[in-house]
Amino acid sequence: AVCSMGNSTSRLYSVLAKTLSSGAVSRHQDCLEQLDPARLDPIDPKDLLEECQIVLQKRPPRFQRHFVSLRKNAASNHRPIRVMQWNILAQALGEGKDNFVQCPMEALKWEERKCLILEEILAYKPDILCLQEVDHYFDTFEPLLSRLGYQCTFFPKPWSPCLDVERNNGPDGCAMFFLKERFELVNSANIRLTAMKLKTNQVAIAQTLKCHETGRLFCIAVTHLKARTGWERFRSAQGCDLLQNLKNITQGAKIPLIVCGDFNAEPTEEVYREFSNSSLNLNSAYKLLSPDGQSEPPYTTWKIRPSGECRHTLDYIWYSQHALNVNSALGLLTEEQIGPNRLPSFNYPSDHLSLVCDFSFNQDPDRLL
Repeated sequence: AVCSMGNSTSRLYSVLAKTLSSGAVSRHQDCLEQLDPARLDPIDPKDLLEECQIVLQKRPPRFQRHFVSLRKNAASNHRPIRVMQWNILAQALGEGKDNFVQCPMEALKWEERKCLILEEILAYKPDILCLQEVDHYFDTFEPLLSRLGYQCTFFPKPWSPCLDVERNNGPDGCAMFFLKERFELVNSANIRLTAMKLKTNQVAIAQTLKCHETGRLFCIAVTHLKARTGWERFRSAQGCDLLQNLKNITQGAKIPLIVCGDFNAEPTEEVYREFSNSSLNLNSAYKLLSPDGQSEPPYTTWKIRPSGECRHTLDYIWYSQHALNVNSALGLLTEEQIGPNRLPSFNYPSDHLSLVCDFSFNQDPDRLL
């Protein structure tokens, strides 16, 4: 079988249209695993963005968000590293389990929703992209993002709830993508989180990268902790396990660290305090948007389910504050932009907001440890 992902002379719409449908994944799994990104023609991101916009022409225009500068003297001897964190909402869960009572099913159609997701990624051009609830990795994100120059890694949940949904597209999990022109992979670890010494259904990916421009090493991690009220102690145990793994990987904070994730935990939870008080000297980047630099945003997810309206701060980008500076952060959507029916919607593809930060290396990281 030939798995064509298009070529440089074809319209890129064919790339989007031919990314495999959910029913085709199992039939084409062998072919997908054999695809060698080095043998596929690269895609111009401007062309892919144009094709997404053609698919989305009947939808409202995407929301405008603006970066907030967070350093008065942001002079640096290297280009910032842009990191994007996003729970994109698994397609199977959005259509089959999450019960967004104010969101029309038409707004959740994958053929259009995937273009909204891609449009958001292409608009902010992250150097490193950390995603949760990815259940279309093999048929959409890996084949497209690899052709945009990203190295791609996926780690599915062992017992994904997506598998309970009829006509699902396989398990969801965490995915990480970094631009190969900017970074070299030094080490990669797929971590199945434990709680009370038991293996759990939640996972993380941690990769040590070398920045080509500076020669500096740093570790980037992505995770998605256990959801729902009543599981606070469980999340705390998972957080402790992840921190211990990251201490080992970073040699006790000698290697700078960025941790992206949907923690499913408000700042009042114990797992948040564990990260705040860790010996890894972590700070939450989005606190810096507050007037005093001490408060998290009022929300990173906002949805309406049969049980009522849910507005929470659950998503974070943690960073080694002794070794890294946050140059800027992408402002959140306003309540007016989100609208009375909340998320997801025809305007926005997920119930979680994307977080985007620009980082630079401190010149003398050891001094502040």
